[in-house]
Amino acid sequence: MTMKKDLSTMCYGFFSTLSNPTRLAIIEALVEKPMYVNQMVAELGQEQSMISHNLKHLVNCHFVFVKREGKQRVYSINHETVDPLMKVIENHHHKFCKGGAACHLNVVKEK
Repeated sequence: MTMKKDLSTMCYGFFSTLSNPTRLAIIEALVEKPMYVNQMVAELGQEQSMISHNLKHLVNCHFVFVKREGKQRVYSINHETVDPLMKVIENHHHKFCKGGAACHLNVVKEK
């Protein structure tokens, strides 16, 4: 019984980190190439503070890595974790979500 509780806690932390639309957009941008915060701000059209706040969560959970380059920090994706996860999501979506119609009923759009 303890193992299930621990698994639930791990899953909650893992999936709650990924359940934010801004964080998912950051991951999607970083899959293409490493970026500085100002590049993400321009690409995602969000405020720098919003990007930085959400990057902190992604870095803390090691979905994203950060490396200092001079005075700036460059962010890159943890391909070991993110790539297989995205494959599982895409496979599930195509195989079970009927083009997404059923799964999209649960999506809440960010304002």
